Amino acid sequence: MTSREPIHLPRVRAVKQLYLETTLLIERLHRQFLEVVKAELDRLGIEDINNVQSLILSHIGEEELTVGELTYRGYYQGSNVSYNVKKMVENGYLSQERSSHDRRTVRVKASEKGLKICALISQLYDRHVEQLGESSISSDSMEAVNDALRRLERFWAHDLAYGPKSPSELASSAA
Repeated sequence: MTSREPIHLPRVRAVKQLYLETTLLIERLHRQFLEVVKAELDRLGIEDINNVQSLILSHIGEEELTVGELTYRGYYQGSNVSYNVKKMVENGYLSQERSSHDRRTVRVKASEKGLKICALISQLYDRHVEQLGESSISSDSMEAVNDALRRLERFWAHDLAYGPKSPSELASSAA
């Protein structure tokens, strides 16, 4: 350690390591969840829709949305939502129509075939909830994780909108 190095540097390094681990874990968990959905589709013999498209359908549910609204609702790693919507329309999972108010806007909704996929994904969630009840992962711990992730999301959103926070803003947001 040099004489110019601040005393708190080991703590900064530890927090940086935790931060990097968190960002990697978020990405890895999402990828793994997509694999769980893919395995469920494979188990059921469903081959004309992929895991990302299934999640898009589950985010639509029984609503009618624009592609923009749909993109905002979910995270579809490495995918083009417009392309996936087009494929789901071609395969009969979605219906689409132009908005009567704004002809540039296309609204989509799940067809009967699409609603069956929504039900399958909902059943997958239900099964997982039941299994979680039998595991060492409590609802309190999931609530704590979700709270921390929401705060991290707000931190990143603020950084994107306004640039880095000042030290005083960081201290007040930590409370």
